Amino acid sequence: MSPALAKSIEKLNNEIEDNYHKGVKYLHESGIQKVPKKYIFPISERPNSYTINGNPQVTSKHNLKLPIIDFAQLYGPNRAQALDSLSYACENYGFFQLINHGISEEVIKSMVDVGGRFFDLPLVEREKYMTTDMTTPVRYGTSFNQTKDGVFCWRDFLKLVCDPLPQVLPHWPSSPSDFREMTVTYSKETKILFIKLVEAILESLGINVAAKNKTQQNDDDEEMLKEFEDGSQLMAVNFYPPCPNPDLTLGMPPHSDYGFLTLLLQDEVEGLQVKCNDDWVTIQPIPNAFVVNVGDHLEIFSNGKYKSVLHRVLVNSLKSRISVASLHSLPFNSIIKPSPKLISETNPSVYKDTNFAAFLEYLKSCDSTNKSFLETRKLT
Repeated sequence: MSPALAKSIEKLNNEIEDNYHKGVKYLHESGIQKVPKKYIFPISERPNSYTINGNPQVTSKHNLKLPIIDFAQLYGPNRAQALDSLSYACENYGFFQLINHGISEEVIKSMVDVGGRFFDLPLVEREKYMTTDMTTPVRYGTSFNQTKDGVFCWRDFLKLVCDPLPQVLPHWPSSPSDFREMTVTYSKETKILFIKLVEAILESLGINVAAKNKTQQNDDDEEMLKEFEDGSQLMAVNFYPPCPNPDLTLGMPPHSDYGFLTLLLQDEVEGLQVKCNDDWVTIQPIPNAFVVNVGDHLEIFSNGKYKSVLHRVLVNSLKSRISVASLHSLPFNSIIKPSPKLISETNPSVYKDTNFAAFLEYLKSCDSTNKSFLETRKLT
């Protein structure tokens, strides 16, 4: 290679690296042959590495079979047994796969398809929604926390606030032409599923909000369920294009989810890893199943019984990956605290009260990876 050609290639690569804020799909389509420095993680944080006494080590990849919760069993004659399985999953794994959940295969495939077609739009269309303002009803961006990340992640995303729907819908993308229709259907059905799951989870904690008999259910229980019905929902459509050096970067860094429950829809491409017994293990996708995980709010609400667990995303060099995360919790203005029904002299509260405003302030000022925000909520 001539010096002039080498210099030309180096100049092109530098220009591409300078455009990292346009997202990783743009970088991929630009034909980069190596990961820009902005995306290279320290050795100890890379996908196949960990440290012992400060020395990098390599760990082998293996799969974890999460507990499988059959949603139909939660509303059948085996409900008591299904609730025990649900409690075990939330307490020991913080994750489970949900099958027979009642959302049709057509609705699921349509959501993945229309999400993929949004990312296929020209950059000039996608970047209309690019902003660092976390309070907007629609936000297109890249990495994890774009304004604070020292090292960027190999992910682009579209985040949609889903409530109140009549107010936020006009702000959602109008391209592809069926985007709003498909996404509204999906968001409504996942919200219904979330409410049913919350009823079961609360019952597994000994809070029977779904009791039909008024002698078993008091006004506080009814009010609690109403809060969840009026609660917040945020959808994140994530896109991970092929990466030339997947061993040097991550699709998302280790983090826990802020809300009460997350319902994750993923395509057939592996990528999600969960921290289990101090090791990172890959979750094998099950067609048409949801991966459901406990969020920080549920860990606080359960006073630490149910665990919000660290997870991250790997990328690969061959295939794009799409996932759709539907994050649910109480209304944005609600105070999140341990349930009074779970607090006693022998089981005192271990978390401070918190709210969404405190979380946003934390995001603006601090690193939001790992379980750092939840750690700030613990009582010493």
